[in-house]
Amino acid sequence: MATTVTLKRTGAKMPLVGFGLWKVTKETCADTVYNAIKAGYRLFDGASDYGNEKEAGEGLARAIKDGLVTREDVWITSKLWNSYHEKERVEEGARNSLALWGLDYFDLYLIHFPISIEYIDPKVKFPQEWWGLDGKVHPINVPFQETWHALEDLVDKGLTKNIGLSNAQGALIYDVQRYARIEPQVLQVEIHPYLTQEALVDYSKLLGIAVTAYSSFGPQSYVELGAHKNTSSLLQHDLVANIASKHSKTTAQVLLRWALQRGLAVIPKSNNHERLVQNLAITDFELPEEDVKALSALNINLRLNDPVDLDPRLAIFA
Repeated sequence: MATTVTLKRTGAKMPLVGFGLWKVTKETCADTVYNAIKAGYRLFDGASDYGNEKEAGEGLARAIKDGLVTREDVWITSKLWNSYHEKERVEEGARNSLALWGLDYFDLYLIHFPISIEYIDPKVKFPQEWWGLDGKVHPINVPFQETWHALEDLVDKGLTKNIGLSNAQGALIYDVQRYARIEPQVLQVEIHPYLTQEALVDYSKLLGIAVTAYSSFGPQSYVELGAHKNTSSLLQHDLVANIASKHSKTTAQVLLRWALQRGLAVIPKSNNHERLVQNLAITDFELPEEDVKALSALNINLRLNDPVDLDPRLAIFA
């Protein structure tokens, strides 16, 4: 099975299995990145708002210094935070993240959410997260077209090789295609068997947009299960466990393999080294089509990451 996906515009080969840096603590991030590189990971998915890009860059720099990889061997993704959507701030956001990573360019730069919020100087608050200094969300009016054109300028300046979208639905993708000089190359969205998003995946494939799935393991707690508290965590689900047993794999490996066989890239993370290694080892087996369909049939449209939970004005998935 292929281990990379070729992006439409540049022909760049993006690894299908990467390491997500969301919720990796600052204290452990440098060692985690270094050890993930030693284990064979070549894609790292970060973001300004994760607050750990400096430490991730330190881990990468150590791996390069020790001769484990070169910069060209590694694919680094970052994301523009919501407070940098104004055209005069987009480059500032990208350069801030590049400086933290210690890099000259990103392989991929995404718009984190199609939501614009009030800017706060990072010297005052960093990471900004969703809230202003008063603890409230302050949306501002910035047309998405303005932000996208400023992202295109980053490509022209060599600050990123590829650009794309995150947490975007079909209507917004359709809109971007109308005015994009440089079309989005990647869409990163939440996908797992409880939220399969078939129509969005099919539309993206039609346009030649590669899709990266995040939150591949689905809900991990009763809080995340929300109204579906009678539903099992996917990692403990009987169906997933039975399929895993049949293939002598972990339930996590089955969930990741399900995504790969749907043509998706994945960015799992783990703070446990053994599971970190296991999550990468998902290209040496194949799920029968009936298993893929059975897993997809678990869909209940359960979304974990929805900004409307923070503020009703942010109902981007309505």
